[in-house]
Amino acid sequence: MTTTLPTSPAEELDRLQARVQHLEQERKHLLAVIEILQEIAGSLHFVDIVQSVARRLGEAFGLDRCSIFLAERGGRTVRLVASYEDPSIRNYVVDLERYPELRRALQTGETVFIPDVANDPSMRNIRGTLMSRRVKTITVVPISWRGGAIGAIFLRTFRDGPAFSDADVQFCQVVASLTAKALRSSHRYERLQERRGLDAPARAREREHVALIGFLRRLLDRFTEEEGPWSEGVLARASSEEIDRLVGVAMAVMAQEASGR
Repeated sequence: MTTTLPTSPAEELDRLQARVQHLEQERKHLLAVIEILQEIAGSLHFVDIVQSVARRLGEAFGLDRCSIFLAERGGRTVRLVASYEDPSIRNYVVDLERYPELRRALQTGETVFIPDVANDPSMRNIRGTLMSRRVKTITVVPISWRGGAIGAIFLRTFRDGPAFSDADVQFCQVVASLTAKALRSSHRYERLQERRGLDAPARAREREHVALIGFLRRLLDRFTEEEGPWSEGVLARASSEEIDRLVGVAMAVMAQEASGR
């Protein structure tokens, strides 16, 4: 028979404090998700969405860096489209050789979490730069759509800042999922705007082509019904002036049909 020893008041107090801290962290994460949803739901523009996400995450964690990258074809470069520390950066091509952790997240589609860059073997080539920036942790969360990574959220914390916990990583994964859905909606919206944004002359030409086909079909059908099959000498006996006149009439009809009048 196992006897459970009663916990001391100090141990019980520590347990309660840990529980309160956990609940407070969950509350902050929930509020941050709501704020992010409010911002990205209010815009269908790609630039506004990624910049809002980068800013909110940077503010929530007091990060050294929070950036959003989108993958490029070929897999050798990515495009930096939003940055918490420098909002003016919008479209900057980055070589993935400089970011092995980012390349790994994009290739595997899995989150890369480096809890201590000073002791991680994969950071040996850039450890000096990271130490000068007082970087503690690096987290790269893929932005995935239909099973493939289309980009990633890149986060770095200060060495003397708050620790990045497993719950924080899970929160960032939720934000990445929301970002992927928002970017997909933005892409569909922008494609629709492109279709609607055809210039007026292009739309008029398209309608003229449709009107021309319909006009010729009706004309040939009517002529065949009234005159029978064409003889070889009909066109030769017609004067060029008369043909030009008929073409002018046809073009005027097509223009009216295209304009809807």
